[in-house]
Amino acid sequence: MKISWIFWWIINIFWMILFVVGTVFVWTREVDGSGAVQTPETKLLSFIVLLFAFTFPAIIQGIWLINH
Repeated sequence: MKISWIFWWIINIFWMILFVVGTVFVWTREVDGSGAVQTPETKLLSFIVLLFAFTFPAIIQGIWLINH
C-alpha cells in the first residue's frame, strides 16, 4: 500500500503542476492561436474550460484515494 500511496502523490503533484502551468498560460497570453485578442471575459471562459478538463482526472484521483 505504501508504494501505491507514493505513486498517488506523484500523480497528484503532476496534475497540480500541469493545471498551474495551464492557468498561467491562459491568464498571461494576449493573443490566442487564431489571432484573437484575449479579453478578461475570454480568458475566464478559457480558464473554465481548463477547469472542466481537469475535473475528470480529479474524479479519478478521488476514487483512487477512496479505494486504496
